[in-house]
Amino acid sequence: MTQVTRPDSADELTGADRFADILGLIDAARRRAYEAVNVELVALYWRVGAYIDRKLVTAEWGDGVVDELAATIASRYPGLRGFTRRNLFRMRQFHAAYPGGTDENVPPVVTQLPWTHHLVVLGQARHDDERAFYVRQAIKERWSKRELERQIATGAYLRADARTKRASSALVKVGPAALDELKNAYSLEFLGLPPTHSEADLHRALLEQLGRFITELGRDFCFVGSEFPIQVGHQDFAVDLLFYHRGLQCLVAFELKVRKFEPEDLGKLSFYLEALDRNERKAHERPSIGVLLCATGDDEVVEYALARTTSPTLVAEYQTVLPPKAVLRARLHEMYARLTLEVEE
Repeated sequence: MTQVTRPDSADELTGADRFADILGLIDAARRRAYEAVNVELVALYWRVGAYIDRKLVTAEWGDGVVDELAATIASRYPGLRGFTRRNLFRMRQFHAAYPGGTDENVPPVVTQLPWTHHLVVLGQARHDDERAFYVRQAIKERWSKRELERQIATGAYLRADARTKRASSALVKVGPAALDELKNAYSLEFLGLPPTHSEADLHRALLEQLGRFITELGRDFCFVGSEFPIQVGHQDFAVDLLFYHRGLQCLVAFELKVRKFEPEDLGKLSFYLEALDRNERKAHERPSIGVLLCATGDDEVVEYALARTTSPTLVAEYQTVLPPKAVLRARLHEMYARLTLEVEE
């Protein structure tokens, strides 16, 4: 009989497999070192911006002195990048966007994002409230620089506006947290769907790009199942997409419609929520929430339909292409004007 040697024995392990634990320790230490350097670098930029701002505001310096500063730094530290005249003024803008700290104590929110993220926000978000939104969400959702740029390009700030969310009174009673976690519109441009597509096309594309869809939903969403089976009486039904939200501690059912919203859609979704609560919800979980994701919806029809429903539901639209920059800009200006009026009042 031929003796078989186990391939996973210690003698057989070589290279990365053999030293996986040590390599893991090195990788973790490098990540911590990178994060520590980033914290110090961003804090430095804020302090430099604060110093330049003080000098310019008090007229001790003119703009030309900033040019001298940039030249002096370049001479003193050859090869050190990031301290050009343009970047020094960006540091001043950076400090102005996050006032309230001191040279010793930088505002905590400042150091929770890399400098590249801050540059994206400063360069593309024009209003204080908008900037605060993207910084807060980038920290919470751990967006990469690329995802942050995508969220700004798709108007995430507008899509998260609580005043435009079409939610039932039952969902509002769940609390602000529930509304904060849901959007009035979801951008699905990454699916690459043609203008004319079926529900099956949309469903299939979402499953194929599930990771990106969850990024769009929010990191607390956990996928439970597709066409999740529900049995009521002797009949079988299926929820298009079922998720669990860790923060809200409840199931979230998504129903997909590629057409405009119809009032009867809410009745079907409410039925599913009742079945989920009776048959699937755990004792420690909160009542299930439903999201009807449709192509379009008449605001008045949606309002009437939501007025009498007793289920915690929200009607949201989905967009398969990026909004035109001109349209996005106009909507942002409307938002800025509304915020200005609210402050004045």
